[in-house]
Amino acid sequence: MAKNVLVNSIDHQDLKVITERSANFGDNLWYTLTFPSEFRSLQAYYPIFFQKDVNTGKFHALALFGFQNEENLFLKDGKWDAGYIPLTIARQPFSIGIHKVSEDGEEKMQRMLHIDLDNPRVNKSKGEALFLEHGGNTPYLDMMADMLEVIHHGMLDSQEFIESLIELELLEAFTADITLQDGSKYQMVGFYTINEEKLNELNGNVLESLNKKGYLQAIYMALASQANVSHLIKRKNATLSH
Repeated sequence: MAKNVLVNSIDHQDLKVITERSANFGDNLWYTLTFPSEFRSLQAYYPIFFQKDVNTGKFHALALFGFQNEENLFLKDGKWDAGYIPLTIARQPFSIGIHKVSEDGEEKMQRMLHIDLDNPRVNKSKGEALFLEHGGNTPYLDMMADMLEVIHHGMLDSQEFIESLIELELLEAFTADITLQDGSKYQMVGFYTINEEKLNELNGNVLESLNKKGYLQAIYMALASQANVSHLIKRKNATLSH
């Protein structure tokens, strides 16, 4: 259970965060949430798909790391074996919390940086410090705060992006059957992708509107990223030969 508390220089002066990547630190995820403005960075390494939340019925964009639960094929010797780590992974153990603050006698809701004290990365002896010895944030803590702002706005934008995809009927379910070199089989189910046929039928005004919002590029980045499924298969096959 996460123990998220507001980051402050009094209680957390001595805290450090381990930045190594391994299953011991919770990095053994087979996918993570992402958002349109991140697709360009992701598409060089990971397949990007969409998934429908069975509880809410809402769609989310995902970057895929493996083919089954707790399988991250990018973890290797305490490092993440790719040139870009998705921000929803890189931000751990930090999150954004909403607090009421009073400004000029008026109550407002403000986003503030939190840290999960129960996260195995958090300790007092090893890793990146949160605060400078004589006060003030370290560059690392400022980077985490900036990262969470990007995620916050990215997720808000993602809702509008996916609403556009649904309205234009551009999302379609797909199933992929994968056979590995040892004969074992995996079936990718429950994922959605872009319907290229319907995309090609969109008129100029709709395409222009998508382009102005940056969504057209995101659509093509998601489509291009699917070539990375074959790279995932190669990574999986490499684990079988050891």
